This record gives sequence, C-alpha cells and structure tokens, in this order.
Amino acid sequence: MASESNTQIYHERQKLQFCLLHALNNLFQQKDAFTRPRLNEIAERLGVEEPNKEKWTPLSVLFKPHHNALTGNYDINVLIAALEDKGKNVVWHDGRKGANTIDLDGDDYALMGILLNVPVKRFAGLWKSRHWVTLRKIDGVWYDFDSDHVAPQAFEDSGRVREFLDYIIGHGGQVLLVMNDIQ
Repeated sequence: MASESNTQIYHERQKLQFCLLHALNNLFQQKDAFTRPRLNEIAERLGVEEPNKEKWTPLSVLFKPHHNALTGNYDINVLIAALEDKGKNVVWHDGRKGANTIDLDGDDYALMGILLNVPVKRFAGLWKSRHWVTLRKIDGVWYDFDSDHVAPQAFEDSGRVREFLDYIIGHGGQVLLVMNDIQ
C-alpha cells in the first residue's frame, strides 16, 4: 500500500473501543457524522425493541445488549441502524465468493465504501476482540482508514484492494458493502 496522496482526507484515530464510531466518521469523511451519544441512542433504541430481553443484572448497567456503556464496542445492529438512518444499505458480502465479485471500479454512486469487521489479538494474544475498519475510494483512489493507523493508507489499485479483502476474509474477517440508496 502506498502511504501518501495529494488528496486531503479525514481520518479518526482509535480511542477505547469506539472503532465503529471512528469507522463511520471515516466512511462519511466528517468528524461528527456520528457521535457517541447518537450511537448510544441507537443502541438503547435497539435494546428497547429487543424481542428476547434478558433479565437485568447489576452488570446490565455497563454491558448493554448492543454496546458497552463505558468503552463503546458497538455491534453490527448499531452499525446497520446508523447507516439506514443516513439512507445507506448494508450488504453482507458472501466470503465464499471472494473479493473478485465486488465491483470496486464501478459507479461511485452505488458503492459508498466497505466496512470490515476483523478479529484482533492484543496483549500477547490474551485479549481477543473484533475491530471495525473502513475502506473508501476518494478521487479514484482506495484508502484503508483503519483507526489504529496513524494515517490512512492508499492502495496502489483495485487489485491490491481485492488482495487485501481476500486476506481479511481468509483470516476470519467480515466484509460489509455500504451502498448508497439509489432510487
């Protein structure tokens, strides 16, 4: 991956477990496209609408059905609801088909970007979790907006993006296509 581009782009860095917040803001290229209170509100709404509500325990104050109240760590339901609120559709890519079935070079109006949910190990493998990452094409160049990186990283071409996506799929990652709602 190339590391520099002349294009001015927005990139949020990782704080606590708010990678979904950072991934969404990186996707929309805007600092407050989404905020922590807004994602918490969505998570709370989903919790109220939950058909199989679990019994309350003292830990329920921190560990909510769709997020952790202190650190973030929002789930896929919050992601989908947040994007639908902005008129976007989320399409879960069938990893059995590989990345070559994703139209990375097509109409920019159809595919807004790609969100990845990747497994991560921290603290010498003692802590296993998942991490949200954004890929987005800006001015014809695909970028990796991983909030763990100091800056976004440009891919050389769409072939390199497909190689990266195939690697992610092969290592247990999930690929979600964020589509503009074209009617």
